[in-house]
Amino acid sequence: MREQLSEFFSWSWFQTETLKTYEWENPLLLNLIWIIPVFILFRTFVKFLKNPVLELSLPKRIANNNPWTYLRLIPAGFFYLFLIMLVIALARPQRSNERVEQFTEGIDIMIVLDISESMDLQDFTPNRLEAAKATAIDFINGRVGDRIGVVVFAGEAYSLAPLTNDYKLLTDLIKEISFNMMEAKGTAIGSALAAGTNRMKESESASKVMILLSDGESNAGNVDPLFAANLAAALNIKLYTIAMGKDGLVPYGTDFFGRPQMVESYLDETTLREIAKVGDGEFFRAADGGTLAAIFERIDTLEKTEITENRYKETADYYRIYLFWGLLFFFTWLGLKSSFLNNFLLD
Repeated sequence: MREQLSEFFSWSWFQTETLKTYEWENPLLLNLIWIIPVFILFRTFVKFLKNPVLELSLPKRIANNNPWTYLRLIPAGFFYLFLIMLVIALARPQRSNERVEQFTEGIDIMIVLDISESMDLQDFTPNRLEAAKATAIDFINGRVGDRIGVVVFAGEAYSLAPLTNDYKLLTDLIKEISFNMMEAKGTAIGSALAAGTNRMKESESASKVMILLSDGESNAGNVDPLFAANLAAALNIKLYTIAMGKDGLVPYGTDFFGRPQMVESYLDETTLREIAKVGDGEFFRAADGGTLAAIFERIDTLEKTEITENRYKETADYYRIYLFWGLLFFFTWLGLKSSFLNNFLLD
């Protein structure tokens, strides 16, 4: 109680810095403050026009602007202060503090990346693998609240990262991906899908997605790609497949004279299309880095995390403080208006 009273009697309530921090529920009422000086001028003008009712005979030393005569202004000053406090209280000064709570229902996403030797072809800059890594990193950094995992594969599959929200760890792991991570040669798409499905089978997320990036036909591993796709679909995992690269002659390294060498490239779209169909997803064909980035943006749009926001606005009123001071000034005026101060050489 004592602390509350000391808070009311703080002079900080009258500082300009304090008044600037308020939000006013009735800001138009603040204009009433300008009526107070108009009222004072009007009252002074009326008194000037009035003829003295009684002439007083005063000593010369009192009549010549004696400062004691100004004591009669004190009661009126308290009354005007009361009016100012009343106007501020009616305008209702407030401070608001908005609090936002976010709830996210994240998506579980598994990126399955081909690191076979054909991913070293240079129809992408600097090659297919590096372009895929850079785009995957941008995709990861653009997600919010999702768990993301990574599987890499060539002639066999390897789970590089389990589902996690640690995007910094994922980014560092993807940057370290290289062709020499696996000795087995070939493209084991079925094994890669099975490895990704195994990582996601315990997931309780309402939405599960697997993104497969490959540039070749499945020619290794002991799991049929379509069987693996059906297994993923049975666990409600949606499959997106991206075929990377161009058909025909594509650059690969340079010859003895520094001229680019061209090698034949063939891409089996059929299997990747069937995998996407089984997994209720979509098939995409990426012929360059720009197209690949656009594909990931498309997937990002299709698989959005649901974010629910609850906003709480806490408002604190401060009109009571100014009403308190207004009543204090009013009762002070009542006490002084009948005292000798109010009649001190009034007329």
